[in-house]
Amino acid sequence: MAETKHAMGLDIGGTGIKGAIVDVKRAELVSERVRIKTPQPATPKAVMETAAKVCTELGWEGPVGCGFPGQIKNGITSAAPNLDPSWTGFNIIRGLETHLGEERVTALNDADAAGLAEMKFGAGQGRKETVILLTLGTGIGTAVFRDSNLLPFTELGHLEIGGKDAESLASERARIVNGWSWKKWARYLDQYLAHLEYLLGVELYILGGGGSKKADKFLPHLELTKSEIVTAKMGNLAGIIGAAMHVAGTRT
Repeated sequence: MAETKHAMGLDIGGTGIKGAIVDVKRAELVSERVRIKTPQPATPKAVMETAAKVCTELGWEGPVGCGFPGQIKNGITSAAPNLDPSWTGFNIIRGLETHLGEERVTALNDADAAGLAEMKFGAGQGRKETVILLTLGTGIGTAVFRDSNLLPFTELGHLEIGGKDAESLASERARIVNGWSWKKWARYLDQYLAHLEYLLGVELYILGGGGSKKADKFLPHLELTKSEIVTAKMGNLAGIIGAAMHVAGTRT
């Protein structure tokens, strides 16, 4: 796929669908960032219609890369835990092409998209060891890199900790819903990071998503993991930029 300079990045989330036009050579937005609430129920049809509204508001006609909160294989979504069960088996590429009226469309896991941006332009730039980007939000997204190469489609947020899904303990949503203090929540996050470190030999964690915005509140309480921990440099724009990079053919 030939590279292009500008592309639209679309970031589908459990609470919002965001999009912007991106200069993929400089990792900069060249338009406003448009955000529309994720429809409820978040069925494929409703989400595709909302994505089309984002595209229309931006007035964009051109390649669109989409970050999606679940697994995608050969354009087919096989899981979307924080959206709707009806996503299983949905052809997201065909859906985007139909609703956006574009022929050049790609889709990938949203954490993978954010990871691509962070590894090329952000906190992971130049790092060759095992790196995991974590998005701490409604759930836990993971993007795994080794020698700057992405291992796609990981769903490590669903590892078990103490017999429970990690997302139910270590996501930002878990902290908010349970009313936990930062210190208490950090204990669960610490266990999760240490477990990943043991399984994969992680040497660098990049923390993104809403839960990373107040890292100073919980980083001092992480004691079990020995890996280096940094926050994402590109913040919540990483998913949009990485999705645009993906469709534009920009490589890490």
